[in-house]
Amino acid sequence: MSEQAFQLAAIVVYLAAMLGIGYFAFRQTKDLDDYMLAGRGLKPGVAALSAGASDMSGWLLLGLPGAIYVSGLVEAWIAIGLTIGAWLNWKFVAPRLRSYTEVSQNAITIPSFFEKRLKDSSHVLRIAASLIILVFFTFYVSSGMVAAGKFFESSFGWPYLVGMVTVAVITLAYTLFGGFLGATLTDVAQGLLMFAALIAVPIVGVIATGGIGATVDGIRAAKPGALNLFDGLGVDPTGLWILGIVSAAAWGLGYFGQPHIIVRFMALRTPADAKAGRRIGISWMAISALGAIATALVGIAYFAGDPAKEITDPETVFLLLSQIFFHPFIAGLVLAAVLAAVMSTISSQLIVSSSALVEDLYNIVGKESTAKKQVMLGRSGVLVIAVIAFLIALDRNASVLQLVSFAWAGFGAAFGPLVILSLYWRKLTSVGALSGMVVGAATVFIWGKIPALHDFLYEIVPAFALNIIVAVIVSKMTHRRNEVIEEEFSAMEAQVSGTPEAATRS
Repeated sequence: MSEQAFQLAAIVVYLAAMLGIGYFAFRQTKDLDDYMLAGRGLKPGVAALSAGASDMSGWLLLGLPGAIYVSGLVEAWIAIGLTIGAWLNWKFVAPRLRSYTEVSQNAITIPSFFEKRLKDSSHVLRIAASLIILVFFTFYVSSGMVAAGKFFESSFGWPYLVGMVTVAVITLAYTLFGGFLGATLTDVAQGLLMFAALIAVPIVGVIATGGIGATVDGIRAAKPGALNLFDGLGVDPTGLWILGIVSAAAWGLGYFGQPHIIVRFMALRTPADAKAGRRIGISWMAISALGAIATALVGIAYFAGDPAKEITDPETVFLLLSQIFFHPFIAGLVLAAVLAAVMSTISSQLIVSSSALVEDLYNIVGKESTAKKQVMLGRSGVLVIAVIAFLIALDRNASVLQLVSFAWAGFGAAFGPLVILSLYWRKLTSVGALSGMVVGAATVFIWGKIPALHDFLYEIVPAFALNIIVAVIVSKMTHRRNEVIEEEFSAMEAQVSGTPEAATRS
């Protein structure tokens, strides 16, 4: 059996397992709450691993190791910022969002939560949020399909279209029928696979390069500044170098507004589960990120010190090390981990896009539907988004990846401040929220398209700040006391704190 045949067999085993999990989830799905939120019954470990896997995508296994292989630990600031942001998200957003979305008329999507929390009878806020989700996530899904096509093309020599269709069909199948539960359970399996691969590769790599001491010596010999977190930042008396750290670490701000991540908080069994979820999720994330960083450093010691071994594409360092150090079948499972990272993100984004299309757009104008019809509409939404994304991905050179590069900032700056204000400030109004959302999204788009501004400071920083400022100012101008909002806010605070009495009003 050839090396490639072993690797392909491992990929087939992985894909078959994903379909099996999707079928199991299909048998558990009965109504729209099940399809979109798994009936709010996720255990903390499942929610944590699902959020991590759907978040990281191929960046953790390809992008981060590649960046550190080229520039050293200075590129780790993004991982540090993301880990801090994820911890803050679990600590301060997860329990309140889980409680408030149920207290406020059982909202099952972020756009519907904004509308129900702020009592916006015009539906404008909900529609605007839904359109932002649909636009960005359609291109996000498309970029994942492009990555999948290129993965099979580079790994097995398959035609780009064949690889893309294979991943698209299998991901669509378990997402279409399994819904949120299918996407979540496959995320857990994919997260565990990624976790195992990111631990195994650097450990075996250190052993192969002669131990920790020899590996460190090899890194320093090949790239002297690679182990310096500040190397390349251009430290100077003006202090502008600090903006380099701020821009990288500011990626963490994006977590507060990522729909495919925070929807996991809404699906927890109880607000109290957020504590265990935070511990599991951040442990997974921190160890996985350290594994990715260690893999890149081992790659520097193994490849960069020898001109005959130097690699042409830094983002393949993780894949190349796994193929060198492991049996072909195990290397195939490592390849499957990369595929898992791509597929977990695609499936999560399809579900959120479907919910925006059905729950937040169709149900506003549609008639009352049976539970069976609502699930059917949800599946139709997944199919529609997937088909559009597939058509975009047919052009392998499409500029979708350029959009994805600032989509994180777009979601983070458009939704993040509103999520925080909704959960911690009673006086936020629908007009204030809409104004802040528009300003945040527009600032990301404008700032991100001007190279001088983008290079000076990551666009999420000014956009996030302007969203908050505008939302607060406009809300103060338009606030009118609403007894229902006051009661729901107090009920949320009481539920989160675990006290039966209403929380003190601010």
